[in-house]
Formats: sequence, C-alpha cells, structure tokens
Amino acid sequence: MITSASRGTAVTARVGVALGVAIATCFLTGLISHFIQHPQPWFYWPTRPVWLYRLTQGLHVATGIAAIPLLIVKLWSVWPKLFERPIIGGPVRVLERGSILVLVASMVFQLSTGLVNTAHWYPFGFFFTTSHYAMAWVAFGALVVHIGVKLPVIRQALGEPLESDVPSGGAIGPSRRTVLVGAGLAAGLATLVTVGQTVPWLRRVSVLAPRSGEGPQGVPINRSAFAAGVLASARAPEYRLTVVNGSTTRAFTVAELQAMPQTTHRLPISCVEGWSANAEWTGVILGELIRAVGADPDSDVRMISLEPPGPYSRTTLPARHSRDDQTLIALKLNGEVLDIDHGYPCRLIAPTRPGVLQTKWLSRIEVL
Repeated sequence: MITSASRGTAVTARVGVALGVAIATCFLTGLISHFIQHPQPWFYWPTRPVWLYRLTQGLHVATGIAAIPLLIVKLWSVWPKLFERPIIGGPVRVLERGSILVLVASMVFQLSTGLVNTAHWYPFGFFFTTSHYAMAWVAFGALVVHIGVKLPVIRQALGEPLESDVPSGGAIGPSRRTVLVGAGLAAGLATLVTVGQTVPWLRRVSVLAPRSGEGPQGVPINRSAFAAGVLASARAPEYRLTVVNGSTTRAFTVAELQAMPQTTHRLPISCVEGWSANAEWTGVILGELIRAVGADPDSDVRMISLEPPGPYSRTTLPARHSRDDQTLIALKLNGEVLDIDHGYPCRLIAPTRPGVLQTKWLSRIEVL
C-alpha cells in the first residue's frame, strides 16, 4: 500500500502549536479592541504609549492572516483521520470529534470574515463586529477543549523525531520536515504581503495590503463625507461646534476654534482593519473646550458627529483620554486644513484609540 510520508501526528502537533499561538494572540488582541470600543468598569486602557493600539490591532490582523495557511496545513495533515471509523465511538471520542467540528467551523468563519473585513467587503448579511466577537469565544473555547482532550497525544508527538513514524511501505510525497518548512514560509509570506498596512517600511513589498498608506493629505480613509451624508452640513456657513456641560452651552464657529491656541502632535491613526498611519494633527486641546463650559477636564465626554444616527456617529471618550493633553479637536492634518473626508471642519484625534472612535465631522461635545 502506498501512503503519504507527509502526514502524521508529528506534523499535526507542530503546526498546531504555531496555530495555537497565532489564535491565542489574535483572540487576546481582539478582546482588547472589543473592550476599548465597548468599555467595561474593570477595563483599563492607557493613553501611553500613543502607538499601543496600533501595535495590538496590527498584531491581531497579522496573526489572523498568518493563521490561514497554518490552519490549511493542519487540516490537510489530519484529513484522513477525520473519516476513521468508528465515526462516533465512546464519550471521549464524541467530545474530541465535537470539539474538532466546532473548532474547524468557527475558525473558518473567523478567518474568512476577518479577512474580508480588512478589505471592507461584506458579502454576508450580519453585522460583522458582533458576530466576530461572539464566534471568537466559541473558537477559543473549542480550542481549549480540543487541547485538553488531545494533550497526551500532543505531548507524545512533540517528543518524537519528525520522521520516526514514516510508513515504510512505499511512502510518497515530500518529507514532513519539508511540509513544516513550507507551512512556516507560507505563514511568513502571507504576513509579509499584507502587514505593510501597519508597518510603513514594508509597504513596498506588501502587495496585498488592503490599505497602501495613501489617501487625502497622505492618510487613508475608510468612510468618505459623501458616504456619511455630511457634504452639505459640514460646509454650511451656519456650522457650529456645540460644547455642553449640563445647562452650560457654548457654540464655536470654525473661525473661533482657529483663533484659540493651537497644538500640534504626531499621532498614529489606527483602524480595526489593521491599517495605520502616522500624521501631524493640529487643533485645540479637548481639555480647553471642556474648561470653556466650566467642566472638569477629568470627565467622560460624548462625541456626536454630523452623520445620521448609526453605530459610530456617537462615541464616548473616557476621562483618562479627555484630560490627556495630546487629545485634540483637530482642525488641520499634516499642516493643511482638514480634508472633508478626514472630518472637516473638525474631528477628534486621541492617542491609543481605534480609528472608528476618532469621531469625524464633530457637531457636539457633551460632558457626562
């Protein structure tokens, strides 16, 4: 009987370790992004270093993409075993088979939907972020169960030489060592051709990166003013930025905002899809506007956009960010008046925040 020399527990276990590390990193960094967007009382997210979210979300997307070839190789290595009989067997086998089914299905779902999200393509009919978060717990739980059931096998396989269990009767195909090297190269290449959207000096070789780093004023955009429906309201002569603290309200024209002391900071803008870009932002320190209505800068504030009501037309900025002197109501980007697609007449820019929470086309700031 001729069999493949490439498959076996030695390959499966080693690829599984790399895949497990990638999944765990992706899961943990994904939780960070989720809790920044949906803060809980116990969750703390600092304002320094300013590039921290850029790092964590870049890792999230990079490890998710690297996991795709690793998952393919792992499934290939165990494919014949998936159809071994008995299909069901005893309780342990039922648990093992069930965890594999849930793990594979949830991982395919997570990696495929996550990949199309990086390109802003949504061929499915559900809200991506909610489904992605829920399925992440399913995938991670199935992974923990699978490791628990298979741990004795994994430990034994990792302790064996790669070629120790190669069949002697007419084996075909590349060696297992070659398969592992190929899996590593595939994961590395998948990362290299996409990670340039996070790592600027790799942009020239990241030919499959959804974001090239180019855009109005040298910064990419996800949502244009036209798509947001704010072209007219953002340019209207009667535009005012309203700042509210209880019964105290002040309305600022663009000229009045420009007449206030201006501060410039170099901050990255980092989006959940994994892309990020450094830029110089100039504007009014948010704390100064909060003081202008008699409020303590150490307050949570709500940012409201000119956009029609939607998931991100209103965001809440925690006190540790609102009091930070690098949190700006930006009027300029890279020395030029904000392009309307970047949020003209003014927008929020705060350190270590997802781009989706850096509210554009601001109309109202409420002290909570």
